[in-house]
Amino acid sequence: MSIQSINPFNQQILEEFETFNDSVIEKCLEKGDRVYDQWKETSFRERAGLMDEAARLLENKKVELARVITLEMGKINKESVAEVEKCAWVCRYYAENAEEFLKDEPLPIEAVDSYIAYDPLGMVLAIMPWNFPFWQVFRFAAPNIMAGNVGLLKHASNVPQCALEIEKIFTEAGFPDGVFQTLLIGSGQVNRIIDDPRLRAVTLTGSEFAGVKVAERAGKNLKKTVLELGGSDPFIVLADADLGKAIQTGVKARMINCGQSCIAAKRFILEEKIAGDFIQGYQDRFRGLIQGDPMDEQTQVAPMARKDLMEDLDQQVEKSVSKGARIEYGGRKSDGEGNFYSPTILAGVHPGMPGFDEELFGPVASMIVAKDAKNAVQMANQSKFGLGSSLWTRDLDKARKLAREIESGSVFVNAMVASHPKVPFGGVKSSGYGRELSHLGIREFMNIKSVWIES
Repeated sequence: MSIQSINPFNQQILEEFETFNDSVIEKCLEKGDRVYDQWKETSFRERAGLMDEAARLLENKKVELARVITLEMGKINKESVAEVEKCAWVCRYYAENAEEFLKDEPLPIEAVDSYIAYDPLGMVLAIMPWNFPFWQVFRFAAPNIMAGNVGLLKHASNVPQCALEIEKIFTEAGFPDGVFQTLLIGSGQVNRIIDDPRLRAVTLTGSEFAGVKVAERAGKNLKKTVLELGGSDPFIVLADADLGKAIQTGVKARMINCGQSCIAAKRFILEEKIAGDFIQGYQDRFRGLIQGDPMDEQTQVAPMARKDLMEDLDQQVEKSVSKGARIEYGGRKSDGEGNFYSPTILAGVHPGMPGFDEELFGPVASMIVAKDAKNAVQMANQSKFGLGSSLWTRDLDKARKLAREIESGSVFVNAMVASHPKVPFGGVKSSGYGRELSHLGIREFMNIKSVWIES
């Protein structure tokens, strides 16, 4: 079995790799288990020095690494550069803060001494997606490696070069051999790794289907999981919002990474007083977007990462239209060699349509009209997903109240949803559980140990 790296812009095969067989996988597990005994004993200072070096390498090699990202999964090159820079940021953040986040916490009880200690668990498997092929990995790896765990990466099958480049960064930074390993394996080989008693935990960012399968297998083995799954994030615009800013940000929030982001705005829930103006302004901005080669600096809309994803998106749009939605703009897939889908506005969207009920993972914006703020929040919550949400209003007291009513892992008021090293990231409902980033993320795969000392 082989893994192919294919350029989404022209369908050219960039490189082909043989998947690891059971013998190679066993050697990786042995290596990770062996190095863990050494790595967990290193000081935070030593770990931080190596993580700072990884950040330096990322910054120094950002141009060549960004090119790999763009050629392999189709992201606009300037977005790829920004992604690599963000990875350096998260490395430095945890290098600077891991020791403070994991220091012993005194417990004010009647014992002579009592405290909470944070101890690493061991080897952690990360199953990561293709849409942010560096960032998704580093936001797992930086905190966990700084915490004393070691990492195994099973990356998406369409970004093998990215996976190998990430391993190379940790190697060149001077981390002990085996602290971070890339496994070139197919999804059918994952269970064998989860079943292995040397593996202690699993984290997955991906589809709801994949999350259920991984959680089920990990549960049978009594292993901790963190799941960051899909989203159909609402972008709620109330009548008193700054409409110009909401439109401008809303286009960016939908189109970043060609709409292929779990936290991209997908359902635009508009108070009826401003719905028409918002849709018109949104369409005006869509008309000016330039679609083309993601390596071209002028390009604003890149191809989708895979042909099958483009076809799936087109079917979701067609099914929504068959149920009563209408295409206000776009709605066309490419017949050429690139996986291009035109920026699309779906209006008249209601529950029961894919445009409302499902995650549209591409450049399609669903426009939904609400009677008032209360109705807008009700429709935002009328979803099995609960990852991120954006709320637009000039009334900040109202925003604070509504933010508590929205069922999601984050609410951004008058801003687009984004991940930030200092902010906990994750979802509720079918968007998963657990948190990444911040002080909470680094504690997910730790043994939170209570120590009680009597005289």
